[in-house]
Amino acid sequence: MALSQIPKLHFPIFTRFPSSLYTNTNLPLLTKIKLPALTRPKSTFTTTEPIPIAEAHDLLTPQEETQPQFSLDRLFIPPETEVSISENSSLGPRILKGSNIVLSKYARDAQVVQAEFIKSSVRTEDCPSDGLPEFALVGRSNVGKSSLLNSLVRRKKLALTSKKPGKTQCINHFKVNDSWYLVDLPGYGYASAPQELRTDWNKFTKDYFLNRSTLVSVFLLIDASIPAKKIDLEYASWLGQNQVPMTLIFTKCDKRKKKRNGGKRPEENVNEFQELIRGFFETAPPWIMTSGVTNQGRDEMLLHMAQLRNYWLKH
Repeated sequence: MALSQIPKLHFPIFTRFPSSLYTNTNLPLLTKIKLPALTRPKSTFTTTEPIPIAEAHDLLTPQEETQPQFSLDRLFIPPETEVSISENSSLGPRILKGSNIVLSKYARDAQVVQAEFIKSSVRTEDCPSDGLPEFALVGRSNVGKSSLLNSLVRRKKLALTSKKPGKTQCINHFKVNDSWYLVDLPGYGYASAPQELRTDWNKFTKDYFLNRSTLVSVFLLIDASIPAKKIDLEYASWLGQNQVPMTLIFTKCDKRKKKRNGGKRPEENVNEFQELIRGFFETAPPWIMTSGVTNQGRDEMLLHMAQLRNYWLKH
């Protein structure tokens, strides 16, 4: 289906559309829909001493640095965070570096103290049932997902990287600080994988998105070293259509050499992807620029996860 046929979507924050699973790769026609907030099960999360917001100062864009000027409709403004039009000119210090995300009062407890692999599952019902909040990482094969996950927890081999794309074939849960999960999902778009396996991955991944009540947000990884790919745009559109909360994570932003990337810098590819997806969403999805090699965006991702997670726990 042509992407131009997709109507604009109101981007979800913490709501989910209880739709049946789409097992094919063609996107059905989308319609605007306003949904009530979904009440999620209370977590058994145990808090540590909160990190004062002031300690996140180094993650914000300094006033003296050049920061892209955002209009309000291009910013991700977390729930219970008020931003007026008159404030727009002075928002720079409140926006996380390399992102469009405004910092909220829920941005605390962002540090990673420990992380451990818990289990691999091939069905959503087999995933951990302890009610802890979780963030799922998914992206095209070879997008740098395992490297980014290892960067987040500062463990080189927590998620094993492979020179062969498409290696992840299960839903892998990693528990962080005994209080929340990072979830490594199978990559998509790897043509060399058997068709039967690709179909199964699509099915159980989409089932996980639609039915996992403890899922706070999907982090959709996009390779910023190359121009936008149709399959990534379609994946983002499917998540939006099904009201699955999503954050765009642009990877490989350290790559500056003009190799097979159309001669464009990562910033240019990031802007191009945002312009393409902008036509399908009424409000801008949150996005962050990252690198698993230089750790760019690591702390910003953790702080963003923290404010989403703490809001989720409260509500």
